[in-house]
Amino acid sequence: MGGAGLAVVNRRSLVFQGPRLVELESSPMPQPAAGEVLVAAEASAISAGTELLVYRGQAPSEASSPAEVGALRGDLSFPMKFGYSMVGRVIAGEPAWMGRRVFAFHPHESHFVAAVSELVEVSEEADSAVFLPNLESAVNFVHDGRPLLGERVLVLGQGIVGLLTTALLARFPLGELVTVDPVAARRQRSQALGARSLAPDEFTGTGQFDLVFELSGNPLSLNRAIAACRFHGRVVVGSWYGSKRAEIDLGGYFHRNRIQLLSSQVSTLEPGLTGCWDKGRRLQLAQESLARVQPQQFITQRFPLEEAARAYELLDRHPEQALQVVFDYPPC
Repeated sequence: MGGAGLAVVNRRSLVFQGPRLVELESSPMPQPAAGEVLVAAEASAISAGTELLVYRGQAPSEASSPAEVGALRGDLSFPMKFGYSMVGRVIAGEPAWMGRRVFAFHPHESHFVAAVSELVEVSEEADSAVFLPNLESAVNFVHDGRPLLGERVLVLGQGIVGLLTTALLARFPLGELVTVDPVAARRQRSQALGARSLAPDEFTGTGQFDLVFELSGNPLSLNRAIAACRFHGRVVVGSWYGSKRAEIDLGGYFHRNRIQLLSSQVSTLEPGLTGCWDKGRRLQLAQESLARVQPQQFITQRFPLEEAARAYELLDRHPEQALQVVFDYPPC
């Protein structure tokens, strides 16, 4: 695509217009300025947990976007573009970047302009690289949980972030790694990663675990996480509940047993790690982990951007039928 055509060829952007209403909008092709590039999308991944909160109107409108970078700065009020897992090829702009495959924390759209400082060059195929933000979240959860040799660890929720966290934890010399999820297909994937995976009604691990990760997206699971802990156990809350509320029992068991509730969110680092770690090092570790985890195995459905409404409806109404949904974009 030559520079002379950028002003007349349109791009397609996914816009969340209101609860359960997504539409495609067409706009003139943006033109990169100095220090910027134009990227043609190859694939973008739906982050089912966060994006469904936005899709359903359950994200507080006054809240800041969870990924506080680039095109995602701002609040979460409708209408808005959203999404933060984009892989594409540089097709115009800074000559040194031409032809490179890059990752960006960017909403779902066919083309976008970004400063080169906001891009991560990736050598992996697009199907692998679109998992980079969720794998970085998994790295962050494990860092915040600080699992110790021989500990018994529980992960509640085996969606994408839960499975990626399980894949990382499975590499540790733990005493036991147990996961809980209501969907049989997810439990099978979890077992293949090396965990013992149970349905919620099969789980009877009260007071047995040193470390629990609550990644289900369901605030009701917090009570189960607390009850599963041993004395002075740790609960890492990686779920973002948005505007969802639930009654949490912080009475007898929680109070007597000094259970620790730890909030974990990828936009920052745990202060105790910042002497040696920064966001760049953590993201690099996540990128290096792509080859070991092979997250593309978790892609279950693919849609063109024109069928975005059908993709979100699937995740909203039949979450048990989908794990990772990816948008594909035609070659530029």
